[in-house]
Amino acid sequence: MKHHVKAHLALLGTNVFFAINFTAVKYLFNGQFMLPFGLNFARMLGATFLLWILFLFNPKIEKIQKIHYKRFAICVILGIVVNQLLFIKGLSLTYSIHASLLMLTTPIFITIIAAWLLKESINANKIIGLFLGLSGATTLILARHNTGKGLNVVLGDIFVVINAICYSYYFVLVKPLMKRYNSITVIRTLFTVGTICALPFCWTEFVQIPWHIFSYKEFLILGLIIFGGTFCAYLFNLYGIKHLGPSVSGTYIYSQPLFASVIAMIFLGESIEPYKIIGAVLIFSGVFLANYSKTNKTEPENV
Repeated sequence: MKHHVKAHLALLGTNVFFAINFTAVKYLFNGQFMLPFGLNFARMLGATFLLWILFLFNPKIEKIQKIHYKRFAICVILGIVVNQLLFIKGLSLTYSIHASLLMLTTPIFITIIAAWLLKESINANKIIGLFLGLSGATTLILARHNTGKGLNVVLGDIFVVINAICYSYYFVLVKPLMKRYNSITVIRTLFTVGTICALPFCWTEFVQIPWHIFSYKEFLILGLIIFGGTFCAYLFNLYGIKHLGPSVSGTYIYSQPLFASVIAMIFLGESIEPYKIIGAVLIFSGVFLANYSKTNKTEPENV
């Protein structure tokens, strides 16, 4: 099988895993098997462990230069600690379909942040795209909600949007590191340091996990979140970016809401309502316009 075919399959698999994550995480929350930060720490710890197992197959250590310490630290805070904690907490409060749709605002925020940090031009399409995307997010946040399985939908949606902003900032800052160092080395370093930094916030809920009531089903779902939705998803995404580039890889994020919605409707009983469709159309339109005139540029090492 050719590399580009494998890359497309890898990217498809990445977004299927991410989509499954929304429902798998909600299942553990709804069944009161785990609290948000406890689950998040288990996820980060498991993924870090697997990344170091992978290191044993290619034990090559890259020395990180002191000039990049600050950038690594910011990426850890924004891309691992704050990003993961806000996402998992937000998802525990809102609906899976909401979270998957709101994550589509990420490309819009990336475009705007890149324009600010990388001095890329802002044109009318990007401004209109930002407005449409934020309008769609606002529609989802402010719409009248049924109680369902959303404990505090508005607060959860806000957490997911802030998480998307943090991830967008991280995505822009981490690119030069990916060019300078091996991408797996970067992710392993970020997850290792991020797991340590997240420990004070997550430990209390982590030790409260009632492992004794877990059946094989709960362990299987947790394993799917760690191995599939985190470890494999990150590696598959890197493979896709390597062979197809970030632009093509980024388009696959649009498939997440479709997969996530179908899975959530089947396993969680969530429904597709008119305001969700309106919000989705606005967000998709915003993403399209914000990236319509975007050209591939070589990004400078110093942002």
